Amino acid sequence: MTAAAQKDQMDHVDDPGPAAEGPRARVEGDQHPEDGDRRPGDRRPKDGGEAPAEGEVWDDGLIARRATEDDAPPEAPARGALTGGPPAPLAYDGPLRSRLDALRELVGLSRARLDNQTLAEAARVLDESTARRKLSGQHTVVAIAGATGSGKSQLFNTLAGVPISETGVRRPMTAAPIACSWSDGAATLIDRLGIPGRLRRRPLQSAEAEAQLRGLVLIDLPDHDSAAVRHREHVDRVLKLVDAVIWVVDPEKYADAVLHERYLRPMAGHAEVMFVVLNQTDRLPPEATEQILDDLRRLLDEDGIALGEYDEPGATVLALSALTGDGVGDLREALGAFVAERGAAARRVSADVDAAAADLRPVYAAGQGVGLSEEAREEFSGRLADAVGATAAGEAAERAWLRSANRACGTPWLRLWRWYEDRGGPQTSSLPVRRQPDAEATARQRVEQAVRTVSDRAAAELPTPWAQAVREAAVRGSQGLSESLDELAGQAGLPSGRPPRPGWWPLAVLAQAAMTLLQIVGGAWLVGQIAGVLAPNLGVPVLLMLCGIVGGPLVEWGCRLAARGPARRYGQEAERRLREAAASCGRARVLDPVAAELLRYREVREQYGRIAGVGVGR
Repeated sequence: MTAAAQKDQMDHVDDPGPAAEGPRARVEGDQHPEDGDRRPGDRRPKDGGEAPAEGEVWDDGLIARRATEDDAPPEAPARGALTGGPPAPLAYDGPLRSRLDALRELVGLSRARLDNQTLAEAARVLDESTARRKLSGQHTVVAIAGATGSGKSQLFNTLAGVPISETGVRRPMTAAPIACSWSDGAATLIDRLGIPGRLRRRPLQSAEAEAQLRGLVLIDLPDHDSAAVRHREHVDRVLKLVDAVIWVVDPEKYADAVLHERYLRPMAGHAEVMFVVLNQTDRLPPEATEQILDDLRRLLDEDGIALGEYDEPGATVLALSALTGDGVGDLREALGAFVAERGAAARRVSADVDAAAADLRPVYAAGQGVGLSEEAREEFSGRLADAVGATAAGEAAERAWLRSANRACGTPWLRLWRWYEDRGGPQTSSLPVRRQPDAEATARQRVEQAVRTVSDRAAAELPTPWAQAVREAAVRGSQGLSESLDELAGQAGLPSGRPPRPGWWPLAVLAQAAMTLLQIVGGAWLVGQIAGVLAPNLGVPVLLMLCGIVGGPLVEWGCRLAARGPARRYGQEAERRLREAAASCGRARVLDPVAAELLRYREVREQYGRIAGVGVGR
């Protein structure tokens, strides 16, 4: 068959033609018929020519032939279930499962606090990890990516052992991803990539190649710097779904800023599932190849990509020529060992989790001392107590107790005089009082200032979204707080009726009554002597009167001294009750909602610590 005929029979990736628009045949496993009712094992040529002789296998030239149940060579049992039955699903180890569970919990707890755009990448990682876990764990999906003219399609064909992806001078040549699977059971993995059956191939059947690359699913991507937007969209979409990537660079574009800034640098954490291949070394002398390789390693190091040298984990850097085959064996060997480990998918998911954690760090990592200190709580309660006038209420209670003591223990004449002043005397000692609306406005301002202060302190070390949530919780709680404080102040203020009296008050009242009685007896005695009813004797009645007159004020003065302590305690108790009522109201309306937000943040921060594997502040 001539080369022209072979090219005519080739499935063009750029322009599939009208045949691609026709009905697609049913896909069974890795068998992907392309033409009408062709079945696996059908050896009829497409153009209706003569069928091959008995025992011969139809080969469609440049396109790798389809493996069929009849003509496929027997395969030795491989790891897993690659040769019979459905392949075993992917299994994640304990640490990775724990990190995924923590990420799922983190996203769930953060839905009400963070916008969907912030959590979009983490949610995508969870979805893709779940989808990948349900698929084959015996296959490794590796994409070949590169710039225009880097020779990635030629390398793809060389690894497959037969031309599959179209190559040539025209740019771009590859318009859609093409899949090549080295073993059965990878259909669902390729379906996940959105690659249709007409773009799925099998490599050249070779016992050595089958054994070395068993389980490999190789994807040839369009150029990542293609002028066609759809080509770049294919690249970006598939790169998020494959297990590993082979980046093909050439001596002219290996330092291209688009490659390093758009792909390699953001994917620095995926170094363990990354190959970087310098192609087209046949165009360079040996010393130039080494120099370019050294410079490429330097650029990769600047991108933050760890290099897998000296048996350390990291990216594999190789030099080869896909045209001459020089160095391809090294890549095939490294790729075979990589696929045989069956760990690329889990490492890719782990790297995705690392990247998602790094993106989320600004919204979860905070400084030290997150939360409200006891000092801040006490200061908030004190501000609320001042707003309701707890100190003034205590002083008023103390004065009320002293007035009650003075009235109970004072001389009758003084009590009578005070009663007269209270009833009929002019109000000469009254002071101007602030109007009630002014007092209420000042109290409300104090409450608002207290709420702002405590919310600012609680949110001081928090990331912006959580700080905003704390402030919003405090503002919601402060609505109606002033009215509630006023109501509590009325309930917890001075008790109705007279203040309680200590046990010595009756004795003081009896002593005061005795002093008054002495004055009355002494005065009556003197009146009797003046009237001539009693014998003249001035000493005794005068002494009695003096005792009553002097003793009454002395008893009152002593009672006043004795009443200071109980009055102070009574005032302090009244102030304490009002402060506790204000603190209880502020705690229920403001501090508890703020504490709930802080507790939620601590929970998500703990989950983030499990994901990132590092501390994020306390």
